[in-house]
Amino acid sequence: MKALLAELDVTGEKLLKLVALGLELEINALTALSRDGWHHMRVLRFPASSADTHRGIGAHTDYGMLVIATQDEVGGLYIRPPVEGEQRKRNWLPGESTAGLFENDEPWTFVKPVPRVFTVFPGDILQFMTHGYLLSTPHKVTLNTRERFAMAYFHEPAFNASARPLLDPLNGERIHYGTHFTNMFMRCYPERVTTERIKRQDRLRHLEKG
Repeated sequence: MKALLAELDVTGEKLLKLVALGLELEINALTALSRDGWHHMRVLRFPASSADTHRGIGAHTDYGMLVIATQDEVGGLYIRPPVEGEQRKRNWLPGESTAGLFENDEPWTFVKPVPRVFTVFPGDILQFMTHGYLLSTPHKVTLNTRERFAMAYFHEPAFNASARPLLDPLNGERIHYGTHFTNMFMRCYPERVTTERIKRQDRLRHLEKG
């Protein structure tokens, strides 16, 4: 697993450099944030569907820069393509959330499993930094008739990094990644003991100072 993480780390850095060049930015404009980034991977097992549920993971976007996913041959991942006239939520703002958004409304595109092929999509930070040119991709997982396995690697900024809009240099907005991630965790898991402790001890005030 450590060897795989190291390979995906290299892949993530190459992808961010290619994105920067495609946007006519300096080649390290994005990798400057991901240096010593909070890169991590989730290994996922989904049970077979049952009479009670077909829902694996509800519709959402991810919080960071890039998601690199791989899945077995069973399949169950869906992504939502851009829809004309449909405004994408800015997940980092209070009062705007992608959780469950359009989950039961078409169109959703089934991501067909292909051996040795990764699925890659942007997260919230890239949407913010590119002023919506690259959209944080809504995705969801449905259960299949068989047990399914997948891995999702998250190529993230450093926890103390601050992102800024790269296509609008005069825009003074900033997103402190650690604060953004922690806020999203607390929003998604309000009942967890960790969320209660963060609130009780006022831990958010330490993030940007760190």
